[in-house]
Amino acid sequence: MKNINVDYVQNPSMPPLLAKLPFWPVHVRQDIDKQCWSKTCISEQINLTEWQSYLDVLPKDPYVETRWKSMSWLYFNESSELKVLDNCPMAQGGAYNDADTMANKLRHYPALDKNFLARDDVQEFVKAWAGLWRIDPNEPILMQITGVKGKQSLDPLQGQGIHQDGSKFLSILVLNRDNVTGGVNTIYKDKAGEQVISKTTLAPGEILHIQDDEVFHHISSVQALDQQHSFERFIIIINARFNDTFQNRILRQHFADAVLDNG
Repeated sequence: MKNINVDYVQNPSMPPLLAKLPFWPVHVRQDIDKQCWSKTCISEQINLTEWQSYLDVLPKDPYVETRWKSMSWLYFNESSELKVLDNCPMAQGGAYNDADTMANKLRHYPALDKNFLARDDVQEFVKAWAGLWRIDPNEPILMQITGVKGKQSLDPLQGQGIHQDGSKFLSILVLNRDNVTGGVNTIYKDKAGEQVISKTTLAPGEILHIQDDEVFHHISSVQALDQQHSFERFIIIINARFNDTFQNRILRQHFADAVLDNG
């Protein structure tokens, strides 16, 4: 059925993207075309300090004790207005998620804060991201804020291992990294992890773009640098053009007009 609880996320004061310098350095598109991934910093394009303030009220993940998370399905209509699709769950098939607690299950999370989504720099970010990957109108975009914190060593992937997300386009933006060691992002040619392409540790404000259907990725466990104090690491994950048939089936149930990947 078509979802009727759809909100516009409008900010009339938002300046047009083309009125500014290009959001992404030229090398980003070149890197993606050549090697299926790219890393850059967008600290000057966003107010990272203010984005971090939204982490203070981020809800706990209802499925994972040591994680905090919210997510929303977004898309642009034909008039380039950003809209939110309410109530559609996240759904990863077993082909894309090895964790028994998450594979082939519908997972419902609290929505992203509407005040956050209405920010000028957030809307610029989503619009620029959609432009980078050439996302079509009515094509669903999954945006998550998620992270871990504590004193004990934690696996941010909760057992998911080396994987793909079940989408064609994926980006990971680090929001904060406080008292953390570990958390190394590795990109591989193969799921077995025998062919390493790149290893990088993202700092706050840095973003890793990945062509998710071409390579595999993983992040190592995180620990406290000073074990007398808690650590935390929070990120934004944004995906589009899903090739996970399980997720696409759920999307179609909630959004009859969605533009979905056909293979």
